[in-house]
Amino acid sequence: MNARRRTQDSPGRVRAALLLSVWLIAAVVSGCTQNPYLATPGGAAWQGQPVAVANNPTQAQIAELSRRVQLLDDNNRQLTTQLAQSEQQAQVYKDELRLVRTQLAEVTNQFESARMAANQAENQVRSFQASTQMRGGATIRPNTNLSAQASRLNLPNLAVQPDGDVVRIILPADQLFRAGTNQMIPQAAGILDPVAAQLRTVFPRQRIAVEGYTDNSPVYGGDVATSHQLSAAQSGAVLDFMVRRAGMPIHQLFTVAQGANNPRQSNDTPAGRAANRRIELVVYPETF
Repeated sequence: MNARRRTQDSPGRVRAALLLSVWLIAAVVSGCTQNPYLATPGGAAWQGQPVAVANNPTQAQIAELSRRVQLLDDNNRQLTTQLAQSEQQAQVYKDELRLVRTQLAEVTNQFESARMAANQAENQVRSFQASTQMRGGATIRPNTNLSAQASRLNLPNLAVQPDGDVVRIILPADQLFRAGTNQMIPQAAGILDPVAAQLRTVFPRQRIAVEGYTDNSPVYGGDVATSHQLSAAQSGAVLDFMVRRAGMPIHQLFTVAQGANNPRQSNDTPAGRAANRRIELVVYPETF
């Protein structure tokens, strides 16, 4: 504020000084023309050439001073306008800075809340792990060795294959569905019923995926247009059968549509394509 007052007062003082100078010069000029000693004996003032010569520089000086006063007025108005614009821009910057600080504080609070929630969740997981691993003095671990349990399965007409941490039970799709559809044939129940009974006995709590596979043949007509849609429809039909007819828990099963991916044999021969059309029941060590 002091800088602004000095900016406005300095041109004003200069302007006042110039106006005072103009007034003094005008007074001097006026006084000179009324001097009685310049009058001639006849009563008229002397109008000779020396007076005109003396007045011309004075009028020029008055005009120059007036021009400078006007120029200072213009400069003063421009400086006042620029100062007002600068103050407005500074206020805009202050408002933006205040908004950024507010947003930064909100983000900081959110980050802190998220960090505290993550720490709390981590502590809960650790407590849960500690409580589930030690019960009655015995350490409880997830069942990661399904191969030993899979040996208890009695499915002589189906392939049961350990695959790392999982066990795969392979069901030929041609023995379950009409060709190119998800409509089960009457013989499907004779295959799926004993499989569901064995799974309930041997793997009552393990998560089981119902994966659908096809060969690479184009799909024509029907309710599906692609091999992925066909595999999704067939795996969904098997899951529905095991839940509705065999009574398996719905939370134990989930479906995966593989389409023509991961063929077991070459699709160049009819036998290879038949082997690739299949449903695989994949038993995982995780429980539900």
